[in-house]
Amino acid sequence: MAVLVFDIETSALPREQFDDAQWEFLFREAERLPDEPAKATRRAEIQQQLNLWPLTAQVVCVGMLNAETSRGQVLYIAPDFEEAAEESATVERVSCMDEAELLTAFWDVARHYDHVVTFNGRGFDVPFLYLRSAVLGVAISRRDWLGYRYTTEPHCDLAEQLTFYGVSGREGAARRFNLDFYCKAFGIESPKSHGVTGSDVSQLVAEGRHREIAEYCLRDVRATVALYKLWRERLAGLK
Repeated sequence: MAVLVFDIETSALPREQFDDAQWEFLFREAERLPDEPAKATRRAEIQQQLNLWPLTAQVVCVGMLNAETSRGQVLYIAPDFEEAAEESATVERVSCMDEAELLTAFWDVARHYDHVVTFNGRGFDVPFLYLRSAVLGVAISRRDWLGYRYTTEPHCDLAEQLTFYGVSGREGAARRFNLDFYCKAFGIESPKSHGVTGSDVSQLVAEGRHREIAEYCLRDVRATVALYKLWRERLAGLK
């Protein structure tokens, strides 16, 4: 059974993408606060959150690996220069001129897989990909990744599996941790071990360091593959 493991990286759209009414709507909560220090703090928080919403951010990178062969691709936006597709022994690194090109290439790969694995893909990656594709008019080849929650087919979300679908809430024995924490607990190399985290992506975009984003995303996917194999061996099928 071919299984595709993937992860995305996102970054806020530039200010000029929004009109004044939209911008006022986004920061309305901050402007209602009574003093300037509190306003400034909340503005900064909202600015960071813009990276996480598909109507205020874009997909700048998608990493994909076949869970069994570890072969795959990492697609990333690099609009300031053209670069030939680069390939290692197992992973092809492909620069895209814009988000629409990246999403089109992703859905072309995804249609060949019946099963996908993510970490928190149900809550973030998949709805983000669906909405960004809809905004840009990119055809979605797989429309069944947000179906029945309590199943691992066609979409196995490891964040759901390792919390047993949130059985114990936010603070119980099966509370949710981030991917970095799970990797360290299970003896898997953390994708953050090279000093880059998801919160750095927007700054890397601004600095034109597109390839570093691609390598970070690829480390996320490799860690997810390792966690998936461990879950499949030790925990899959528990009820």
